[in-house]
Amino acid sequence: MGKLWQSISNRWLYLAAALFVGGLMWFALYLQYVKHQDPCPLCMVQRVIFIAILVVYAAATLHGPKRIAERVYAGLVVLLSVTGVAVAGRHIWIQNLPKDQVPACGPGLDYMLETMPMSNVLKELMHGSGECAAKGWTFMGLGIPEWSLLCYIGLAVWAILIALRNK
Repeated sequence: MGKLWQSISNRWLYLAAALFVGGLMWFALYLQYVKHQDPCPLCMVQRVIFIAILVVYAAATLHGPKRIAERVYAGLVVLLSVTGVAVAGRHIWIQNLPKDQVPACGPGLDYMLETMPMSNVLKELMHGSGECAAKGWTFMGLGIPEWSLLCYIGLAVWAILIALRNK
């Protein structure tokens, strides 16, 4: 396994991660438009973070970076992933609150973007709302925020492994 890992070009490893994140985005759109599970505000934030990670991995694929740039790309992925872990963690926390402690449903994202300054919109999104407490799709007992958290961790570890591997 170690020889295989060393023989693969970093571009292929970056591409694999970009394709994985693209698959995650495809699945999110499938759940939204085919299974009619509309994303809550925290899901939308997590999607934006996944898209940013996808952009970083795609840029690394196209760039084919050397040592220092590999570490910069890894740092960006780790930073975005840590942010994603925080958002997913907040989402998991809201989903596990007792019913009487769940925050009230807030206004829709479109309305907030039209009427509020961006700083207030971000604050409201991170605060979460009652719709974030709804549990939708699950697989192996884990919901979307739990799977997102695991994916953020995996994507960060993948970036670190690429940056630290010997050539």
